[in-house]
Amino acid sequence: MFKNVMVYRIGEGFAPELTDVQVALEPMQFVECGASQEKSVGWIPPRGQAHGPLVESVAGQWIMKLMVESKAVPGNVVRRKADERIAEIEAATGRKPGKKEKRDLMDDILLSLLPQAFARQSTVTVWMDLDNRRLVLNAGSQGKADEVMSALMNVMAGLSVSLIQTLTSPQAAMTQWLLAATPDEWPGDLTVERETVLKSTGEDAASVRFTRHHLANDDVRKHVLEGKLPTQLALSWDGRVAFVLTETLQLKKVQYLDGVMDDSGTDKNEDRFDADVALATGLLGPLIDSLIEALGGEMALGEGSTPAAPSTTAKPTVGPTSKASDDNDPPF
Repeated sequence: MFKNVMVYRIGEGFAPELTDVQVALEPMQFVECGASQEKSVGWIPPRGQAHGPLVESVAGQWIMKLMVESKAVPGNVVRRKADERIAEIEAATGRKPGKKEKRDLMDDILLSLLPQAFARQSTVTVWMDLDNRRLVLNAGSQGKADEVMSALMNVMAGLSVSLIQTLTSPQAAMTQWLLAATPDEWPGDLTVERETVLKSTGEDAASVRFTRHHLANDDVRKHVLEGKLPTQLALSWDGRVAFVLTETLQLKKVQYLDGVMDDSGTDKNEDRFDADVALATGLLGPLIDSLIEALGGEMALGEGSTPAAPSTTAKPTVGPTSKASDDNDPPF
């Protein structure tokens, strides 16, 4: 299942064939790190079967999976070994190594220690809905999402994406929902649940977290009126999906309610991939549509969203960044 959701809009004119995507991904299949390699990134079969297709189509929804493997040597270990080598050089030659020599020493030590380092693997599931020009990532951080975007751009000519922006910012909408006098003022198929994080915009950046707490009360409204704005708010959609909405329009802690993911009619011993994909995409697609509608609709290029005064939320950008830090998520 998608535990975390980031939603992108696919640019006009991108309409590849499934076979073309498979061919494009094949040269970039995942290979484990070599002995002295710090990081490896590549595509793996989303169904989890060895030598399976790198892109699967289920009811018209395309699914891919990126694997990231990294090795990390603790910095204090490298520094300690470097200090020992520097002391040996000083004792043998009577001189202190210069900055460049110290950097070279640390690089050599790192390379020598990498074969002993444990490799850590994580994956990101990619869902491409070409009919609705939507790309959805099971990523919990912008850094990991940017890494996936970079990998996609490297193999898919003509692909352009942008994070979906809404006319009303998520923070402005969450503020309105928390200030609502009654639940009747919430969007029709969205319900405010029992968790939120409120943060001050002042220099002290004071924050308060409510967990398992009824939020439609004067205590919460008092914090909001005093200037603490929601950065996260737990919601449920249509009684079927629970999630936490963030100020940057990410969905975190996605959970499917009432056993909907188990109601696929597939035997537990059978391959559930197709059924789970169909259920997850069939639920998340309408949820995303409803959420965008509750936020005033999607913002056209060049428009500005309505911020929650007095703060504004900067538009995230898509581009390659450094490391991914999320836990490995199951595919579906």
